[in-house]
Amino acid sequence: MTPPKPSPRPDKVSLWRYMKLFRKDILSAQPQRLYRAWMAEFRTPFFRSYLINQPELIDTVLKKRPEDFPKSNRISEGLRPLLGESVFLTNGETWKRQRRIIDPAFEGGRLKDTFSAMHVAGQAAVDRLHPQVGAVVECEEITSHIAADVIFRTLFSVPIEHEVAAQVFDKFRSYQREQPILNLAAFVPLPKWLPRLHSRRTRKNAKEIRRLIQRLTAERTELIARGRAPDDLATKIMTTRDPETGHGFDTQEMVDQVAIFFLAGHETSASALAWTLYLMAMYPEWQARVAEEAVALDTADFAVMSRLKLSRDVFREALRLYPPVPMMVREATCPERFRDRDVPEGAQIVISPWHLHRQERLWDRPDAFDPTRWETENGKTCQRNAFIPFSAGSRVCTGAGFAMIEGPLLLSMLLRHYRFELVEGQTPVPVAHLTVRSKDGIWLRLVER
Repeated sequence: MTPPKPSPRPDKVSLWRYMKLFRKDILSAQPQRLYRAWMAEFRTPFFRSYLINQPELIDTVLKKRPEDFPKSNRISEGLRPLLGESVFLTNGETWKRQRRIIDPAFEGGRLKDTFSAMHVAGQAAVDRLHPQVGAVVECEEITSHIAADVIFRTLFSVPIEHEVAAQVFDKFRSYQREQPILNLAAFVPLPKWLPRLHSRRTRKNAKEIRRLIQRLTAERTELIARGRAPDDLATKIMTTRDPETGHGFDTQEMVDQVAIFFLAGHETSASALAWTLYLMAMYPEWQARVAEEAVALDTADFAVMSRLKLSRDVFREALRLYPPVPMMVREATCPERFRDRDVPEGAQIVISPWHLHRQERLWDRPDAFDPTRWETENGKTCQRNAFIPFSAGSRVCTGAGFAMIEGPLLLSMLLRHYRFELVEGQTPVPVAHLTVRSKDGIWLRLVER
């Protein structure tokens, strides 16, 4: 038994059919050969796209020459209504300035300070689940709730039950299901003056989420001015000045950044944890071992993380099989030559963690769930060269360290109290919305341990 993955399309379909598949689900649109190919070319009437699946090429784009391959606006078009000019979408000097202000909040010492908020959110989730023991539960909804709670507690020191936090969470759930990774602008170059083809409901939800975030940000600005702000991530970011310019974020910029913190820190964590729970249900022997290790949580302080090694390996393996962000798109700013193939200026360079993490020429048993692989020579090599759930290089996700504390901790807390079991006829099918989710949810039976 191997973990499920989407059914790849036939190698040859019409462009129109491919565009429809791509918009509906980016994963199922891809042919089977991409799990072996080092590089593949896709042509449309308007541009060329190259998927690179070879570590050396990915290293060139993400690590050696990132400024020659900035983020593509084709992806940002779909996310702009919510994220504005957030660090996730910007390039060049704007992006560098944003990272100089944001990065200090996520340094090692600061991450240690977030542990207690994560632990409180985890315990709240354990308590919330108790009335559902014996029932079949939808895990993506559960993990979305936990991850949102973690973000609000660590960012603004408020629980998910807080009036504004609850409204943001509710609006975001609607936004997440309606917003595909790509809109029409990903395929057709639209003039800047032409309105973008976002649905009315998507625009309305994005506007409402940003209004609520602005309210939280304004309240925090007032607390900072009065010297009464809690020492959390929002305060750290809002009081940090760019060492080169001496300026920090204004209110609008802070709204942009909080929007991406919520998207990246909540949506991706929820996806990863939900798939991890499904894998635990598929492999009950591994689930039992993680639950046994979780006894270490009797000591609820940051030092316990060093004793949750198995939980960390299990979570890492889930990130390999189900990377929350399945594809990243860069743009070539000058003509290139990749694998004896000309890559024209303006070409889209697609890096797919989904395919790289299952690359048949690199990984031993790429489709198998095996947390022990990280101790093997093959696993260690691939972890260095072919494992990028948080991207890599200068644009590596700021919250990568945060996620690798949050995921194993919440997994251990849940499995210490509950057992998750498969439900007959409920096999999840991975699809790409904003992150890799299940087409119809992840349904598991909740049993008290």
